[in-house]
Amino acid sequence: MRDFYGVTLDSPLMLGTAQYPSPAVMEAAFRASDAAVATVSLRREGGQGQAFGEIIRGLGVHILPNTAGCHSAREAITTARMARDLFETDWIKLEVIGHADTLQPDPFGLLEAAETLCAEGFSVFPYTTEDQVLAQRLVDAGCRVLMPWGSPIGSGLGLNNRYGLKTLRAAFPDVAMVVDAGLGLPSHAADAMEMGFDAVLLNTAVAQAGDPVVMARAFGLAVRAGALAASADPMAPREMAAPSTPLIGKAWL
Repeated sequence: MRDFYGVTLDSPLMLGTAQYPSPAVMEAAFRASDAAVATVSLRREGGQGQAFGEIIRGLGVHILPNTAGCHSAREAITTARMARDLFETDWIKLEVIGHADTLQPDPFGLLEAAETLCAEGFSVFPYTTEDQVLAQRLVDAGCRVLMPWGSPIGSGLGLNNRYGLKTLRAAFPDVAMVVDAGLGLPSHAADAMEMGFDAVLLNTAVAQAGDPVVMARAFGLAVRAGALAASADPMAPREMAAPSTPLIGKAWL
């Protein structure tokens, strides 16, 4: 597994902390998932108070603050600076939303914010699309991790553009990549890992499941299965059938 700004994670699962029925359910879901990273927004931390922050810190995982809800580079930069002071980490998941309906990242604002934050010493995890030109600009700005979306945030549609994700993964073999957003089922997460991605990040699929704890465990198992499958050098698809039983020794009548 590739490292994330010098940190090797124990699990390729990153899990969000929003929308759970209760903080207790969220905590239990994290325990069941064995996730290595918790993403949390500054706005949620401020709304929940000190008790919520203590729960997050008590999970014993890496904290990845995010700039969720920011719609401009300036807003995201300010939020990132505040998050660094509050959570005492240089890690930041950088979101600059450009479209209200799809929540697609604003590529121009994202790049502007990434350039500023990288220059200030942040370890930037940019929420981006599968666009290779934008990816190269982000890497040039100093980003050592890319987080392309699977599909729109909270949609549960899975991997909408498999070709785009595959070509992005192949184009940047030395860059750690996390499929972020739109995953609805554990099979989506396993699929992303089988494609060679280093981790997945999700929230809604677990938090809004009928049983978040069971779903969290399912995702935790799925990402490990997908990672193992990728490391096993899986067979390539074939256009024609290939018999598994040899013809040698067959009785010809």
